[in-house]
Amino acid sequence: MADLDRLAAREVRLTVDRLEERIAARFPGRGIGRLVVRLGALVDDVDTSAPDRNRRQRQARLASRVVAALVLVATVVAMGLALRDALDHGVERTVDWLPLIESTINDLVFAAIALFFLYSIPERLQRGRSLALLHRLRSLAHVVDMHQLTKDPERFRPDFVATARSVDPRLTPAEMERYLDYCSEILSLVGKTAALVAEESRDAVVLDAVAGIENLTTSMSRKIWQKITLLSRL
Repeated sequence: MADLDRLAAREVRLTVDRLEERIAARFPGRGIGRLVVRLGALVDDVDTSAPDRNRRQRQARLASRVVAALVLVATVVAMGLALRDALDHGVERTVDWLPLIESTINDLVFAAIALFFLYSIPERLQRGRSLALLHRLRSLAHVVDMHQLTKDPERFRPDFVATARSVDPRLTPAEMERYLDYCSEILSLVGKTAALVAEESRDAVVLDAVAGIENLTTSMSRKIWQKITLLSRL
């Protein structure tokens, strides 16, 4: 039974494959087909790199915890030795405690900074890999948008006059409508692939980047559907 609480990479890949076959059947040899192939490769990258990312994160987390424990123990031992030395030699005046207190505070501050840095290492490593994948998906979304820019329904108006610089998409109205619909589907799948990256992450930066891609693809798709609506009216 399929897990309805998680987005499955296998199902996303199957949807991409079906879209690739539909595009190849209707628009063989056109650039939009290569975009779907590229998207399928990105889905595979997300799917195959997830176990490796999790394994490396566990290793990094274990190493960072061990080093953090060593830092904590070393700080406690150093503070204990300093306090024992002060008590053994005696401190005649209250003002003589000031250097010890200052040194203790400095040690605590630096130990806290080191512990914070060590504990955040695994999350920052995963964040870097996730953001790299999301950057590639964002770039792909912009490439899809470039493909639909020249598909202008206005050219099918009775009073349309082409210029020497007008781009001929070599599509009938019905073909242009289908082409734009395919672009919208690709953008939707780009958003779903971005969501796959966030399946194993609770990092606020990664989740924010995923939300940004989803908003971007939704905005682009809305623009495409405005063209489709105009085509149906014409």
